[in-house]
Amino acid sequence: MLQKLRRLELPPPRVLAFILGVFAIFLLLEGYLIARHGFRLPPSGLGWFDLLFWAALVFWSVRVEIRLPLSASMSHLFLFALALVVLTPPWLAPLWVFLFQYSGNTWYKQLFNRSQDALATLAAALVWGLFQSNPLYLGTLNLSAGVGLGLGAVVFFIVNTGLVTLIIHLANGTPLREIWKKNYGWLAASYFLLSPVALLLARAYETPLLGGWGGWTVLLFLIPLYYSRFYWDEKVRLEQAFDATLEVLMHALEAKEPETRMHSERVAEIAKDLARARYGDEAKAMEIYRAARLHDIGKIGIPEALLLKPDKLTPKEYEVVQSHTTLGAQLLKPAEKVAFGPVVYNVILHHHERWDGRGYPKRLAGHEIPEEARIVGLADAYEAMTAGRPYRKAKSSEEALQEVQDLSGIQFDPRLVELFTQLWHQNPLWRDREAYLKAKEGSVSRFTLPQLYLASDSPSPSEPDPRTSGE
Repeated sequence: MLQKLRRLELPPPRVLAFILGVFAIFLLLEGYLIARHGFRLPPSGLGWFDLLFWAALVFWSVRVEIRLPLSASMSHLFLFALALVVLTPPWLAPLWVFLFQYSGNTWYKQLFNRSQDALATLAAALVWGLFQSNPLYLGTLNLSAGVGLGLGAVVFFIVNTGLVTLIIHLANGTPLREIWKKNYGWLAASYFLLSPVALLLARAYETPLLGGWGGWTVLLFLIPLYYSRFYWDEKVRLEQAFDATLEVLMHALEAKEPETRMHSERVAEIAKDLARARYGDEAKAMEIYRAARLHDIGKIGIPEALLLKPDKLTPKEYEVVQSHTTLGAQLLKPAEKVAFGPVVYNVILHHHERWDGRGYPKRLAGHEIPEEARIVGLADAYEAMTAGRPYRKAKSSEEALQEVQDLSGIQFDPRLVELFTQLWHQNPLWRDREAYLKAKEGSVSRFTLPQLYLASDSPSPSEPDPRTSGE
């Protein structure tokens, strides 16, 4: 027995403490409700068959859950939990939700899932009970059931998603806003639109329409409910498909221009740190990180001969390579309403604009340039300076910092240059390119192509080469 306990899988201490805390709160509140209302099985008005029927619905709803992007899932459990809140004493619905869930995870995940779902149900039961004890009327119209269930659904959603968001944050450090946005932001509308169905299920069960048993009506409701889950499933799959497609595109770009290996990743890391320092907002920093990963996606449409040309571009060639900004925005345009917000498009389109207005494609200047594009533009320039290209030698990190500072107020936003300098002196991993590549993939020497230097062909700072922002 002792040996089994030693082999018991445990989460990190703070995660375990949080799980046990949620479980303890549930036990305390459940005990309070039982003490207040009395424990009786089956409760008045219901038989054992009724309780087993609703237990089966709870089990089924969790069994057909939808996996969400960030270590979470969504199911129709909330509908059956809320219907049980309407039908049974306030202590029974939380207890049934805790006891009759499908269990396919490690013990501590099971305990957390059962406890947080039961606690959300218990909170909804308290709200429902409040309105049953204190009826709400509009004239002669009793609004208690509708308002009570509606607010109960809101409380259930907040407690449920809030606890899951917190545990994910504690487990892997993902920012709270990022978890909420990715997992639940898009679900809220459909959740609240479906919530009234819980009251319909409860009333249908109380008032049999088919065969003298309300369960037949409830079972008929399962058909549209089951197919409604495909909306959630397809939404998640669509986002996963877009993310996978973008990764493929980035790998394709790296294969096309191999000496820029890990370019977009390093640019994204620099941009994320710079955005975090600028805004103090992790969610905003992650949004800019994602945009930075895609900033050069338009180069997919640029001939390799131009991207890899070892000497200076002709004016016509220069114009073709410059078009990668508009090509990138056009490439992702079909996904505008599904996967990407304006930050991504601003970064792709404007990361080659300059503070002095001499950039492209629109020759914006100063604060006309979206700030996220200014951030990624600076990150892109530093990465390119330290990476080297067929047409110019790589600079040391110290030389690149000096050039960034020299171009403050010319190519770069002076305020961002100050922040960048502060970050640089903190010696982040991205400061040295070789160290960054070794940390991410292994030795840089295995993949780096021979450099071809032609000093006279290196573009001057006032004439940035469109193949990189680093000049």
